[in-house]
Amino acid sequence: MELHLIDLCLICLYLLTVLAFGALSLRKAGADLDSYFLGGRKVPWYLLGISNASSMFDIAGTMWLVSVVFVYGAKGAWLPWLWPTFNQVFLMVYLSQWIRRSGALTGGDWMTTRFKNPLGLEMSRLAVVVFAILGVVGFSAYAFKGLAGFASAFLPPTLEPTTYAAILVGVSLVYASMGGIRSVIFTDVVQFSLLVAISIVMGYFAMTLTTAESIREVTPDGWASLWFGRELDLDWSNLLPQLDDIIALQGYELFFPFFMMMLLKGFLVSVAGPAPNFDMQRILATRNPREAALMSGVVSLALFPRWILVTGITVLGLVFYSTDLRLQDPAFDHELMLPHVIREFVPIGLKGLIIVGFLAAFMSTFDSTINAGTAYLVNDIYKRYLRPNLSSSSYIRFCYLASFLVVGIGVALSYFMESINDIMGWIVSGLWGGYAAPNLLKWHWWRLNGIGYFCGMMGGIVSSFVLPELLPGTSYIQVFPGIFLVSLAATVAGSLLSRPEDFETLGRFYKQVRPWGAWGPVLQYLRLQEPEVAPNRDWPRHIVNVAVGTVWHFMLVVIPIFLVIKEFKSMWICVGVFMLCCFVLKASWFDRLEKEKSEAKEMPEIVPLR
Repeated sequence: MELHLIDLCLICLYLLTVLAFGALSLRKAGADLDSYFLGGRKVPWYLLGISNASSMFDIAGTMWLVSVVFVYGAKGAWLPWLWPTFNQVFLMVYLSQWIRRSGALTGGDWMTTRFKNPLGLEMSRLAVVVFAILGVVGFSAYAFKGLAGFASAFLPPTLEPTTYAAILVGVSLVYASMGGIRSVIFTDVVQFSLLVAISIVMGYFAMTLTTAESIREVTPDGWASLWFGRELDLDWSNLLPQLDDIIALQGYELFFPFFMMMLLKGFLVSVAGPAPNFDMQRILATRNPREAALMSGVVSLALFPRWILVTGITVLGLVFYSTDLRLQDPAFDHELMLPHVIREFVPIGLKGLIIVGFLAAFMSTFDSTINAGTAYLVNDIYKRYLRPNLSSSSYIRFCYLASFLVVGIGVALSYFMESINDIMGWIVSGLWGGYAAPNLLKWHWWRLNGIGYFCGMMGGIVSSFVLPELLPGTSYIQVFPGIFLVSLAATVAGSLLSRPEDFETLGRFYKQVRPWGAWGPVLQYLRLQEPEVAPNRDWPRHIVNVAVGTVWHFMLVVIPIFLVIKEFKSMWICVGVFMLCCFVLKASWFDRLEKEKSEAKEMPEIVPLR
């Protein structure tokens, strides 16, 4: 696509600006690893929340969401539960506080607060590091694939799309590695402002240039409804017949069974806590457990504009290009709907701003992923096992090399993936299927030890590669239960066949984190020394808050969808539900955080056993 000089200048100006941010952050980032990866735990929670949300506002994910809403309409709002997006509610309600109380630097470092047996501890750290690196490599491939597709539609044909993608990856890598998390966070905030601006612009175009009637004319019955029965009941045969083939190919015709599987998988993954990626890094970077909870709450609120953008692009594509799409090859790639619509619709100047906004979306995801993943290579492998006594500046220099290494592997992997959906499916249902069981048990079962954790993680990782190959033609969500059960069996067997962790370590962990679950023997041990120790009885309140919070989170998705497609009655009903949820969460969650604020001042953090 040919771009005007104004558009090209805006893109170049943006790239130079982010490099300048990295250079300005270089000095502070080089103080030590804590400063490089966590910003010295001095960054305000609302900036961390915006940065976290910006990191989730990526090109590839947005392209996928546009294709989802295009095909499934309002029902597409359920499909992000594949990740699951509502895991932020579990973090907001209680898990972020539990994680932040550790005082750890990485997810691997966190293991020293839960396990002490030397063999089990090292094995558990190794399992987390392997998972983290696989996740970073997978997300690098995912981001690169999406960026190459975006470049093919937007940037001039002077270079190959993969060449453009490599250049932009290089720019992101340079500024992220120079400035550490400070560069990442403050660049993310600027990038988020751009993303909000383009979301408003595209939502405005969609609402002013289309009508409710014009949208209904190009969509099947039920497209604007959230609700579904056992089957999806969307018939595109008289409008865009190729979409019926896509629905069949993706396996969503029997939507209720798929939804129940997605809900089960989402619950198990959410209870397990965040994967060792930028989400956990932002939690560990907060000042205290209360701010960790508030930060996770901001993430859900900050993603509201994304759905205005997604629905705006979808509506413009449907109303203005349905006729062209009807005449196209049935193999048309609907993952590229977003760049096709903007390329044809947006005027000079504004097009450059929107391209900059989507480059910001890519960079905010990519830089956060790389910065978080590098921490595991440097802190949990290089420093712990290879060179434990180097200076801080030596470790920072190795961070640069580690960043280039993980990105190179991810980019190479992207050439073997056929589509964004392939990569996303393996990460969210395959790889995370093996993560769920041992990480769920680490909070709720005292008998879990480091060896059991290692067995569960490695069993899950291996089965995420093996089971899809043994069951060809089966989707990742269908394979998830098998991966989870293999991982669960390996976790329990590994724990029961080896000796438990010592009660001193378990008691210290229980007193500090205050988890609920099967902790009876540990509680009895603590009461021998301190009879006043009581179990955590907050689980009913947490469960209620998670249920209310999930509805609250979902309303933040569907309200902008109904707004842009002009289903105002449904929108106002959802606004009412949202306000009711806010009232309940204010009384049952936020006010309780304020009460716990003073209590937390008297409670020292766990110091990880390094």
